[in-house]
Amino acid sequence: MSENPFDNRIEEVNHESEAIFDATNEALAKPNPSLEFCTLTTEETIEKLDTNAVSGLQSVAEASRRRSEYGVNEVVSEETESIWKKFLSNFIEDPLILLLIGSAVVSFIMGNIDDAVSITLAIVFVVTVGFIQEYRSEKSLEALNRLVPAECHLIRCGQESHVLASGLVPGDLVRFQIGDRIPADLRIVEAVGLSIDESNLTGENEPVHKTSAEVSKESYNDQPYSIVPISDRTSIAYMGTLVKEGHGKGVVVGTGKDTSFGSVFEMLSTIEKPKTPLQMSMDKLGKDLSLVSFVLIGLICFIGVVQGRSWLEMFQISVSLAVAAIPEGLPIIVTVTLALGVLRMAKRKAIVRGLPGVETLGSVNVICSDKTGTLTSNHMTVSKMWCLGSMETKSNALVLDKGRTTNYRNYLTEDVKATLAVSNFCNNATFSQEHGKYLGNPTDIALLENLAKFELQDMRFSAKKVHEIPFNSSRKFMATEMIDSEGKCTLYVKGAFEKVLSQSANFLNKRGKVEKLLDSHRNVIVETANSLAADGLRTLAFAKIDIPDSTAEIDEEAITGLTFTGLIAMSDPPRPTVKPAIEKLLQGGVHVIMITGDSENTAVNIAREVGIPVINPQLSVLSGEKLNEMSDEQLASVIDHVNIFARATPEHKLNIVSALRKRGDIVAMTGDGVNDAPALKLADIGVSMGTMGTDVAKEASDMVLTDDDFSTILTAIEEGKGIFNNIQNFLTFQLSTSVAALSLVALATTLKLPNPLNAMQILWINILMDGPPAQSLGVEPVDHEVMKKPPRKRTDKILTNAVLHRLLTSAVFIIFGTVYVFVKEMAEDGQVSSRDTTMTFTCFVFFDMFNALACRHATKSIFEIGIFANKMFNYAVGLSLLGQMCAIYVPFFQKVFKTESLSLGDLFFLLAISSSVFVADEIRKLWVKRNARQDPFYYSNV
Repeated sequence: MSENPFDNRIEEVNHESEAIFDATNEALAKPNPSLEFCTLTTEETIEKLDTNAVSGLQSVAEASRRRSEYGVNEVVSEETESIWKKFLSNFIEDPLILLLIGSAVVSFIMGNIDDAVSITLAIVFVVTVGFIQEYRSEKSLEALNRLVPAECHLIRCGQESHVLASGLVPGDLVRFQIGDRIPADLRIVEAVGLSIDESNLTGENEPVHKTSAEVSKESYNDQPYSIVPISDRTSIAYMGTLVKEGHGKGVVVGTGKDTSFGSVFEMLSTIEKPKTPLQMSMDKLGKDLSLVSFVLIGLICFIGVVQGRSWLEMFQISVSLAVAAIPEGLPIIVTVTLALGVLRMAKRKAIVRGLPGVETLGSVNVICSDKTGTLTSNHMTVSKMWCLGSMETKSNALVLDKGRTTNYRNYLTEDVKATLAVSNFCNNATFSQEHGKYLGNPTDIALLENLAKFELQDMRFSAKKVHEIPFNSSRKFMATEMIDSEGKCTLYVKGAFEKVLSQSANFLNKRGKVEKLLDSHRNVIVETANSLAADGLRTLAFAKIDIPDSTAEIDEEAITGLTFTGLIAMSDPPRPTVKPAIEKLLQGGVHVIMITGDSENTAVNIAREVGIPVINPQLSVLSGEKLNEMSDEQLASVIDHVNIFARATPEHKLNIVSALRKRGDIVAMTGDGVNDAPALKLADIGVSMGTMGTDVAKEASDMVLTDDDFSTILTAIEEGKGIFNNIQNFLTFQLSTSVAALSLVALATTLKLPNPLNAMQILWINILMDGPPAQSLGVEPVDHEVMKKPPRKRTDKILTNAVLHRLLTSAVFIIFGTVYVFVKEMAEDGQVSSRDTTMTFTCFVFFDMFNALACRHATKSIFEIGIFANKMFNYAVGLSLLGQMCAIYVPFFQKVFKTESLSLGDLFFLLAISSSVFVADEIRKLWVKRNARQDPFYYSNV
């Protein structure tokens, strides 16, 4: 059983909350709009900001003027260090670079001006290459922060629109509801059952109940400067906080750095982000390799000096070897590769919020998916209606064809009218003139669109809403109290049919008369609801009751004696891309589990449509009631064969994810609603929906699907696996080059041969190893066959036995091929000439390029994946070869590298020798392919 890292995550969150709380207390000593406006009444706020509590700002020109005055509503960190300072700091932060600088200084003092200039140029080149890679990584990560901009519901000039929060100005009117993130500091002017989670600002986890009433300043006269504590400003909704319950409206009082969050942002932005697990393991690998390299380089230097070689020569060779052999560029290349992979995922509609998500994606072996909006299209359409009074039996349900709108008026009996009225009044969706459609919850939108089929208009404008109980997953119903134009007060209720039916005592017949609800009637309602659910329809029940007293607030516990009016069933068809994606995931060893609040019948119907296997519903389906009776150990023991969890609550989702993680599974949890957020945060990879998902879900998730399509997860997992393979590939290339360079000089020194490579040539090889050729291996196109491999385990090493065997084999070919050329050239004249070192140097570089070509894929021939498939690799190798040609043919570089021109025959000879590493790897891949035909799981170990 693997260690559950959630405890560590909780501890990190607690530490972060404490830091946020301390920073907030310090920042609130400064004047702040939220502090000023929390003590003003709604009328005083409206007057001071010259706005309107119903229609917002009255002109676009005024909004533009205020934007120029107050700036954009964004909180961004300022660049504290110039790019040149960052560049120059790289010369003094790396001890190996300092050693090279010391070597250049010593060479200059001793009169070796050419060596001093050459080493200096090499230092500048090496540092520039590393800096460019690191700078690209930082810019890639900065781009990620702009991929998911915050949005809000703005009311301006009487029109509501869905806009970016960055465009808000003081005085704007904003509507918000359960699941939204507050886009700026707002003075609340309307609140219905409103609770807001302010934990990311105050550190307190308990949601705060909010109202539109002003805070009494006199109550805080004993506080320093009479400051109202941030947690007591109950009339303010803070930027970045999350609506947990209810809905409301607010006037913007502070934007950008004038918000409460903005005032502490600068202090919070100084907290350094921890390195990802892969980066930490790469750092450890780099330190281990550095230790081994230093020991070998020290021995080489010692042996050379004992043999009577120049100590300056050995010092320069040793330092150059250290720079070339020690893979100090590994963390940079890993970061760049991950960041580029994240940006590629964004183009494929999957936005990963941080690099750890990329690492984890390749290991996911269980996906827990929410049904609505994830497996389905999340555009609800009313399919059937049923009323006990006018339809009596389940077979008489009214089928609502989407194409027909004129004849349904003939079916408007009194109970049908009442059911449609309840669906209309228990509704918070609104029509946007700008977008030309309804905005809000998909279920609410479907109910409003259904009115047009009966030629009915939205009736909410003819009545006044007095109170509301918003829907949540625990109460499973919504209620609104309305007063019509005649002063009659009625309570309307909609929700899960079990909940509404349990609170109903009567039903409405087709003539509009109230009759007693008998047990036989209840049985018919239950039977009908189950029948609708079996057809894969989401079924809601509707009821109402007249209320004599409209002044008292609704007590949800006291809602009884309702009059049942009818059932409405909605369909949410599966996305067409989901079934093929699930098939591929199942082939790749990923267990797909559907978790839904719907009934078992509905869940099974949808599961079969999308390809989730349901052989025996008694074994494959687990209801929330059964789940309540099970311990974590019992759940963990049966979860292997469970593919559906029906009637699941947020607590159930947490238990499911927790049980899976205790088993050692690596879990991805998808969802879009507020009730999904806790499980999204607990999962190894939380996946939220970008379009229909709530801000709460996005905040808790690690990855956002901008197209809300489950199949995008497949491409993200594929990308994650491909990125890990690419990391292994460039590790093979880098380490085989390091081993070859070290071994080559070590052999020459031990055998008392002259050094085959001088310091400048070794530094050039280091540039190739850490530069574009290595980087281009990190962006190799993903092989779709990676999905046929089982998920990678959490404990799997980066340097597997197969990778070690592969890199050592390549290193052996490079060493022996280069030594052969060196000895052959030296034997012709009995001494080491510039031609000998040029041939040896060029042979090593050619070996490097062929080795890079072989490292593009671990098991497939280069001719299978396409010689020109990776454009960046082609450019990188082409430029490297061009650079090598300059080193041996351009007079200036001949002086720097101590080389001379080679003939065309020499180049063909070197190409023939150096291609042996590529040919040998191609033969190895043929052997792998042959074994894979005999053993389908052979690839898993390669």
